[in-house]
Amino acid sequence: MRNILAFIVRFHFLLLFIVLEVVALAMLVNSTYFQQSAVLNTGNRITGKFYTSASNITGYLKLRRTNELLSIENAILRQGSDMSFLKSDSNTFWKNDTLYRQQYQYIVARVIHNSVGKRNNYIMLDKGKRFGVEKDMAVITPNGVAGTVVSVSENFAWVMSVLNKHTRISARIRKNDQMGTVVWNGVNPSVGTLNDIPAHVKLSRGDTIVTSGFSNIFPAGLMMGTINDFRVEQGEHFYIIPFTFSVDFNSLDYVYIVRNLMKDEQEELKKTTEAQANE
Repeated sequence: MRNILAFIVRFHFLLLFIVLEVVALAMLVNSTYFQQSAVLNTGNRITGKFYTSASNITGYLKLRRTNELLSIENAILRQGSDMSFLKSDSNTFWKNDTLYRQQYQYIVARVIHNSVGKRNNYIMLDKGKRFGVEKDMAVITPNGVAGTVVSVSENFAWVMSVLNKHTRISARIRKNDQMGTVVWNGVNPSVGTLNDIPAHVKLSRGDTIVTSGFSNIFPAGLMMGTINDFRVEQGEHFYIIPFTFSVDFNSLDYVYIVRNLMKDEQEELKKTTEAQANE
């Protein structure tokens, strides 16, 4: 109490001045409608800027959770799309009484490690065996193919990126269904190469490249990229086709791990057929 009294005594002129200024300002504001309006507008602008800034900060902090929720929602939508179902004869599957059987399921995962500057690049995801992730599952984004699972622990998955010299993905040109193989030359992380397209095929810059669906890993029709050039080397009979990847590998965040529900059946049939052919 003594300190407060000492403070008031010491600064009583300043305190009196502040009180009189506040009283004068209040009288001025209340004297006319114009003054009230001006003060209110100024206050609203200041308050509005404060809330806008606060909202932007809060929104930024919530972005990761928002992205996660959107990824989960997209995974649910993908599982319900035609691409996730194998069309079958209703007479064959009469017990189901349906033309479609689901072939693919999608597991949402977050990228926790990624590289693009090496010759062999890999991605680590925060989902593993306990989430149903297995080796040789496809990893995709909303924009296209990202890679293939090559190793799995209980809680994590190690993915061989498309940006890897060992990656080979069966693909086709959408407009004419010509089949080829997608590889990466190890130079530009935004440019891949489509090989094995015969030189007589008519091509155009901007043609779309998608997955063929000929493997047990990737569904058909997933985006790979668009052709930006093509050429035939002297004496060769196939194009060299550089194309721009549809995926920005340097900004991967949430991805989808694709489970082929019919993979075991497909592989078993393949083994049986090969064994019979070798007899």
